[in-house]
Amino acid sequence: MTAAICSAKGCQAPATFEVRWNNPRIHPPERRKIWLACVAHRDHLAGFLQARGELREVTAWSQESPTDS
Repeated sequence: MTAAICSAKGCQAPATFEVRWNNPRIHPPERRKIWLACVAHRDHLAGFLQARGELREVTAWSQESPTDS
């Protein structure tokens, strides 16, 4: 199995968090898009989405979690 990699541009670090979001203008309320994040980029990715009103939650990433990018 391939290790999950952080979604931050240019980062190749292993992911340890899920940054879950949706764009309320185009997604239904229950839909969650997921970016994976390493420790170094968790706050940056979450802050980017929070500034746009799209952040829903940040959780620990698990290999059993479905990913939707």
